Amino acid sequence: MGITNVSEYEAIAKEKLPKMVYDYYASGAEDEWTLKENKRAFSRILFRPRILVDVSKIDLRTTVLGFNISMPIMIAPTAMQKMAHPEGEFATARAASAADTIMTLSSWSTSSIEEVASTGPGIRFFQLYVYKDRNMVAQLVKRAERAGFKAIALTVDTPRLGRREADIKNRFVLPPNLTLKNFEDLVRGKMDKTNDSGLASYVAGQTDQSLSWKDIQWLQTITKLPILVKGVITAEDARLAIQYGAAGIIVSNHGARQLDYLPATIMALEEVVKAARGQIPVFLDGGVTRGTDVFKALALGASGIFIGRPVVFALAADGEAGVRKVLQMLRDEFELTMALSGCRSLKEITRNHIVTEWDRPRVAPRL
Repeated sequence: MGITNVSEYEAIAKEKLPKMVYDYYASGAEDEWTLKENKRAFSRILFRPRILVDVSKIDLRTTVLGFNISMPIMIAPTAMQKMAHPEGEFATARAASAADTIMTLSSWSTSSIEEVASTGPGIRFFQLYVYKDRNMVAQLVKRAERAGFKAIALTVDTPRLGRREADIKNRFVLPPNLTLKNFEDLVRGKMDKTNDSGLASYVAGQTDQSLSWKDIQWLQTITKLPILVKGVITAEDARLAIQYGAAGIIVSNHGARQLDYLPATIMALEEVVKAARGQIPVFLDGGVTRGTDVFKALALGASGIFIGRPVVFALAADGEAGVRKVLQMLRDEFELTMALSGCRSLKEITRNHIVTEWDRPRVAPRL
């Protein structure tokens, strides 16, 4: 398969997948302005490379929440991966482990926490929604902890599901041969037998709209795992995340699947980083398709980035080998960007290595 960049996998996935499945992965909310903007905004950041630096040795290694990984490129939670490929989350977990990086497992996965853990060693985080039934939440968290997961990525921007018009048109349902494996035992006997929309619809309906900052403190009473707050895009919420004990922040607009006309995550990143003032790490999730994007995010203060759609598209195209290749291509592009910018380690990547459109002074037009 003559793939030369990450974005090429999407066209292959579109050909291979049923329309309903491709649209579920690819679409965003309403007009999809933010979906396009997540990628487009990176083009408004240019490089200021330094020259005549000895870049014969480049170190990409970093530490996330105390865990050493090979590069600041990690895998974001994406739901229902067996729709993309029969091996689904198993393949993604193995590819992440082979690349020596972190995989975040969606709680809406088509493989269970325990099944993913059984694929072998690896640093894994567990993405969590908070449900009306707190016992259900506690059980999911305890299972993740027992299975050796290292952190909870708490998604906070989904009190209700965004309006994804492609899914409405397609009448999206989880294919009948698949299920949300983490919930099979948790909801047995609770579902209305006349409800023909299935487990996925039931679970989505259980998301707690009353979720608030105090729930982060509640989570800390049931687990010792560090909690990353995923879905922060403002300085105000960054400060609250620190106040309520978050171990880190993931700047995310949910892949542009929730509220449309939000800023691209790369546009929101610096505001959040400045508000965090180095007290906790800030990560970026959304729109990354190039190693140059990774560099730009780190130059704006991110401690690392997460990729979602590139993983499921590569998974659809070529299974585990596709996910491995996506991670390797991003790594290679990022390393090349570092070399051509005169950076030998992550700590040498600074704000001075980029100029953004919003840095340039606005000159009043001549009258």
